[in-house]
Amino acid sequence: MTFLDMLHSAERRNGSLLCVGLDPEPAKFPDHLKGDASRIYDFCAAIVDATADLVIAFKPQIAYFAAHRAEDQLERLMEHLRRNAPQVPVILDAKRGDIGATAEQYAREAFERYGADAVTLSPFMGFDSIQPYLQYEGKGAFLLCRTSNPGGDDLQNQRLSSVPGEPLLYEHVARLAQGPWNLNGQLGLVVGATYPAEIERVRALAPTVPLLIPGVGAQGGDAAATVKAGWRADAPIVVNSSRAILYASSGEGFAEAARRAARKTRDVLQAARG
Repeated sequence: MTFLDMLHSAERRNGSLLCVGLDPEPAKFPDHLKGDASRIYDFCAAIVDATADLVIAFKPQIAYFAAHRAEDQLERLMEHLRRNAPQVPVILDAKRGDIGATAEQYAREAFERYGADAVTLSPFMGFDSIQPYLQYEGKGAFLLCRTSNPGGDDLQNQRLSSVPGEPLLYEHVARLAQGPWNLNGQLGLVVGATYPAEIERVRALAPTVPLLIPGVGAQGGDAAATVKAGWRADAPIVVNSSRAILYASSGEGFAEAARRAARKTRDVLQAARG
């Protein structure tokens, strides 16, 4: 089963467009775990178990593990996901962007060491920074396109005078992902929820690729506007929320609180889909 097939299957099975981002910050853990980096796995596994039937995907952010020397806990978490939620695809949020042998090693890390179903990438160095990931049959890669941070304007919103039609850079990336770079239907795009008009523009330029859309929840993105701009029946969107779900409670019932928050967000997204 390809990554795109997994997304469609999870969307149907769980009635969901919601992705839960696994960004563990021990300083924000519930009181009985607070500050203890050795409990990252325990915290994340509890969130996974509480929300696995409500999501289209999970998205662990590798930096939150590596900063605490917790890559071994990430490996355990990925094993837990494959064992307990095999029907839910996992996107490793790594934002890698290198070439040649180095890119091959990053691809091996994502798909062989961690067993991710997809990975996030920066396309700034061109197609040869993407190609090594496409050698893994059935795996996915989401390219940064129009991100939710204000500084995204510095490059992504600039015009390319040397390209016919003088598209904005993010528009050019969207066309590449829809067309010449997407050799085996493995590519998707990252587009921030804080820019719904630009989600709509990306969808127009890339009508069949999946969109990973962060920024709903703590970052203030409008869930309903996001769905209306990006969702199409044949092209899934993966709407990520992290902090609003992970840290819904500081008590021992944090996982149950996360489930309630996830269910609420999922239902808002589904209502917007219609």
